[in-house]
Amino acid sequence: MVEPVKRASTAGERIQNIMNMEPKIKNASDSIDLKIKGGIVFDNVSFGYLPYMYVLKNVSFEIKPGEKIGIVGPTGGGKTTIVKLLMRFYDPDEGRILIDGVDIRKIRLESLRRQIGIVSQEPRLFNDTIANNIRYGKPDASPEEIIAAAKIAAAHDFIIQKPLGYDMPCGEGGSMLSGGEKQRIAIARAIISNPRILILDEATSSVDTITEDYIKKALDEISTGRTTIIIAHRLSTVKDADRLIVVDNGRIVEVGTHEELLRKNGLYAKLWNTQFLEKPVEVKV
Repeated sequence: MVEPVKRASTAGERIQNIMNMEPKIKNASDSIDLKIKGGIVFDNVSFGYLPYMYVLKNVSFEIKPGEKIGIVGPTGGGKTTIVKLLMRFYDPDEGRILIDGVDIRKIRLESLRRQIGIVSQEPRLFNDTIANNIRYGKPDASPEEIIAAAKIAAAHDFIIQKPLGYDMPCGEGGSMLSGGEKQRIAIARAIISNPRILILDEATSSVDTITEDYIKKALDEISTGRTTIIIAHRLSTVKDADRLIVVDNGRIVEVGTHEELLRKNGLYAKLWNTQFLEKPVEVKV
């Protein structure tokens, strides 16, 4: 009996130490609430998780409000780090990030993160009902709003086929659902919060092609009228984006539409041809 008590006491001390840790990212004394429209600028941004070991190097790009942008490139190139900086989980070592012309370090953290929705490769679902997992994006959401979000996310049809429908438990970490079902519930959760900026970070990388088609249709629906950033390894997910930003080894190496980048016959064209195991695509000039 003594050993379990000791372990519990040690665990309690660790939890207390974590809760007492001072956050590295804080609100500035003059931080503001900002009603975001969705314009994003990375201005000569460099960042490394360790000193003098940059993951991003002199990254600059602009996204206009309402644009659908794909960020692609080899694994480990820095794509997800761009998202972490935009969410302000970290601050750049050099350069600045602007939203609607305002340095994000001047925007109150709660205001910034409330208006950005994110769906990751491994969505975090709670051991609760499907409805409550969607409702997490908007705690006061009505049943009608939950159903509407699920329909947009192409989730409603599979939900109503479950024995308990929207009252079906998801299981710990979504263990009672398939990978594609978890992703679509996570997308519904993001939709119901009505973010001005929506980020999908490798959201289709672990699903089959049929589920990917469902998610792509959902993206077409939800990206209208809001800035959408899609980070993807599977290029078919983003080929219809307004523009593609190609990141390699921490730098932006190409920017353009799918057709423009195929014409350049650079890294994007190489990745495309490798993924689809076909002869180089001929693009009419």
